[in-house]
Amino acid sequence: MKNKYRILKIAITVILLGFLLSFSLKKFGGQKITDNNISVKMNEKTPVYFVDEKDIRAIVNKENPSGKVGDLNIPALEKKINALPAIDSANVYLNLNGKLNLDIKQRVPIFRLNKDGRDFYVDDKGVEFPISKTYSHPCMLVTGNVKTDEYGKLAELVEKIDKDDFSKKYFIGISKDNNGDYNLLTSEGNYKVELGDLDNIELKVKGFKAFVEKYLVYQDPLKYNMISIKYQNQIVTTLNPYFKENDSILKVGNLELAKVSTPAPAKKTEAKLKIGNVKKETKKPSSTSKKPKEGTKPKATAKPKAKETKKTEKKITPAKAKAKVKVE
Repeated sequence: MKNKYRILKIAITVILLGFLLSFSLKKFGGQKITDNNISVKMNEKTPVYFVDEKDIRAIVNKENPSGKVGDLNIPALEKKINALPAIDSANVYLNLNGKLNLDIKQRVPIFRLNKDGRDFYVDDKGVEFPISKTYSHPCMLVTGNVKTDEYGKLAELVEKIDKDDFSKKYFIGISKDNNGDYNLLTSEGNYKVELGDLDNIELKVKGFKAFVEKYLVYQDPLKYNMISIKYQNQIVTTLNPYFKENDSILKVGNLELAKVSTPAPAKKTEAKLKIGNVKKETKKPSSTSKKPKEGTKPKATAKPKAKETKKTEKKITPAKAKAKVKVE
């Protein structure tokens, strides 16, 4: 029974509203909609000016040339306003006194993206809409091949930067390189902050903030080309080669790299051992010497031996060269 009474009450309410609406339309159907009878409200929290009240009134006049309340097609007018790229939502309705009300909510850009030669805005819902010729909204500039599925995380990053006074002071732009890594552009110096992917954003920004407060504030901002915070629990810095004070540091680094790249020298002890063995082998008397005749005294062979040793020493010299080549 209770459900029947509720249904009956709802039906009676709808009938009464319909009757009042039809009565008001008959009463104000021939009445013209003047500027005083049009109420335009912009309901966005952040003030934006892509579409102003003047533009909305112009659309109303265009959609209703006669200007009469009875000739106004409210659903068509609402659809026309919602079709504007910078409009998030529009609600159009008439009061019982014949006053036309338009509640307008515009899109608020989170960042401005320059991608593939195109320049457009992206709101907090990840919706793209074109820039205006008459109004430029102040927001974070992003460049690079950013994919549409990354708009949500990128919007979260920009919102966190805007809410934090430190980050808002340091970061003025975001770029995505060819490797797919995100970089934060800074307002001080010529260095950029390598962010990597869009995961663990809050932790990465906190790490950079600690690095700035404890170290970077005491350094010349032109000292670095890049400060990387994409690695977990560590910060990697890249020096600026055109900064004069970095010359000595870079020279030391180059020398260390040169030491590592040079091959290890060959061991000299092995070469000496091999050459020594060759000498011992060459000092042995040759087996081809002539035997003395019978009945004759053997002649002293001291001098020939000396000659033989000289000859053998001359023969040793190429052996030395061969030994050195093998060792190297």
